Amino acid sequence: MMPLRTALVISAALMSLSGCSGTALEEQAPETGQAEVVQPISTPAARPAPVSTPSPSPSPTPPPGPTTFVFDGELTQGGWIRGQAPGGTVTATLGSQTLTLDDGGHFFAAFDRDAGSTETLVARLSDGRRIESPIAISPRTWDIERVNVAKRPSGSSEAWWKRREPEYNAIVAARAMETGATGWRQDFIWPVTGRISGRFGRQRIYRGEPGSYHSGIDIAGGNGTPFVAPADGVVTLATTQPFSLEGYLLIIDHGQGLNSAFLHMSKIAVRDGETVRQGQYIGNIGASGRATGPHLHWGLKWRDARLDPLLFTGPMR
Repeated sequence: MMPLRTALVISAALMSLSGCSGTALEEQAPETGQAEVVQPISTPAARPAPVSTPSPSPSPTPPPGPTTFVFDGELTQGGWIRGQAPGGTVTATLGSQTLTLDDGGHFFAAFDRDAGSTETLVARLSDGRRIESPIAISPRTWDIERVNVAKRPSGSSEAWWKRREPEYNAIVAARAMETGATGWRQDFIWPVTGRISGRFGRQRIYRGEPGSYHSGIDIAGGNGTPFVAPADGVVTLATTQPFSLEGYLLIIDHGQGLNSAFLHMSKIAVRDGETVRQGQYIGNIGASGRATGPHLHWGLKWRDARLDPLLFTGPMR
């Protein structure tokens, strides 16, 4: 039998190795005398931080507008074109002419009486792209009269030019004005109805030498017959005295470089700078200036191109 002292020493050594006091062990021992099994507390393993996947960059929103040129009009000599440039267009041209675009990319352009058979619309976009749209311009057969007489000299006296020069300069300045008018968007109407006594493009050839062609359309009417504006616009010239060739002359800007000129009037009913509306009374037919009888000469120009009014209105009804 082990001596009591020795047993106490061994018991103390065991408690020292377990790292527990006798009191702690006594609290873990149940009354049954069996030792309680203590399960270790499991610490959950740290979860890896979620990997964030970058969202794909949104595709750039395409600029508003069509993907190519959209247009209609009278694609012929003396005709016109009206349309919309591709979305994102920075500059647009028709041949060598830079087009004016409104906020929606809409434009107006036209073709001279002697325009060639083809032209090209070109758009340069903000992303560097270039879009082209070729246009076929149909030719026309003009009323050409060949006469067996010599063409009269076109020279004029110094005294005549002294009077004519300020008139000419006033006409050039009036046609160059940009007023922001929007009549170019409209379908034009006839300013007055009557017999057409002179058609656009008519020309005489004098023994092989061409004379100048008729630059507008003549509508015969009684002296004093009233006429109206064919489209909205702003008056850029309303003469207070008759000019040497045109007589009383009225020029209306329709915007985008398009303007109307009315010649040989007996009365002008509007003034410089006035805004006029389509169908508004603007003057009366006359025979002032170089005219053989009462009629209204109506000429249309887009920049330097001379146009046929008949292609803007359609046949007279």
